[in-house]
Amino acid sequence: MTIAIHHARLIDGTGDLHDNATLLVRGTKILAVGPSSEVKIPKGAVRIDGRGLSVIPGLIDCHVHLCLGGEPDVVGALESEQPSYTLLKSAMHAKATIDAGFTTVRDVGSRDHSIFTLKQAIESGVMPGPRIVGAGRAICMIGGHARFIGQEVEGTEQVRKVVAEQVAAGAGVIKIIASGGVLTPGTSPDQAQMTMEELAAAVDAAQQAGKRVAAHAHGASGMKNAINAGVRSIEHATLLDDESGALMKRYGVYMVPTLSALATTAACRPGCGIPDSALEKAKSMTKRHRSSFKQAHQSGIAIAMGTDAGTPFNYHGENAQELERMVAFGMTPMRPLSPRPPRRLSSSGFRIQSAR
Repeated sequence: MTIAIHHARLIDGTGDLHDNATLLVRGTKILAVGPSSEVKIPKGAVRIDGRGLSVIPGLIDCHVHLCLGGEPDVVGALESEQPSYTLLKSAMHAKATIDAGFTTVRDVGSRDHSIFTLKQAIESGVMPGPRIVGAGRAICMIGGHARFIGQEVEGTEQVRKVVAEQVAAGAGVIKIIASGGVLTPGTSPDQAQMTMEELAAAVDAAQQAGKRVAAHAHGASGMKNAINAGVRSIEHATLLDDESGALMKRYGVYMVPTLSALATTAACRPGCGIPDSALEKAKSMTKRHRSSFKQAHQSGIAIAMGTDAGTPFNYHGENAQELERMVAFGMTPMRPLSPRPPRRLSSSGFRIQSAR
């Protein structure tokens, strides 16, 4: 069956806007796209009048945890579940994500390697869900942040071994923990974790396997260590300072701000079920997090959208809330949807393209 969406506004994902466009879709393929005056709608096609509506590419969330369900105490919830239950829950979260228009996610920390089973099930059509670029378990120091969804390591040789295990299991990205965090008891977000040698070993082992590394880091010291080790992205970057920001810009390291994670946690009152330590840490960092995002945006640091979906009250399927926060803190409404600033093309500059 061919579906024709005509007279719509098209945001093509490259920064270009096209008014009065028509798209022909069959199954999972876009057959043609162009000005409504030039695209011929085949006989028998289902027509959808797109006047007043916009068509956009599938959205990407660069930071989710499908194994977490937005419970007030996600650590306690995960520890009380059987692994098979967590996998079923993850499948439900994957469906909610694709239903919300997010067609690709980076899952940067999972209870176990069953995230790769879920990825296989989605790719084979067993169930609906987004494309998953999974890390499997996050790599952390002994007693470190995210150990409830991580693999604890000590020393460079063990780091290399665990990276190899993650890749062998199906990891598309490697996640390392370079600072303390909010949800893990007994860790401080502004304290660096893992040694420089361990971080560098993780990056080197990942690069040898053709994988990039994402680093969790709230504090500036953890960020600097991770950037100097060669990571591709800093997750959260909550307490950005001038030096860490300059390093990110110099080396083209992406900031994945996850504004929604702290915001949904900090919005809760005592007694909501979030552990007191996590609630206190979130509330203490929220304003600084906003300032760090604004600083990064204004200074031209590359920013990728990520929600940290699955953290307290930060639900899968509500991923688009991150875009609203990015706009509220300084981005133009079109900027989160485009890798470069948008420009409007006349219909004469809009050629029909057939999908391959």
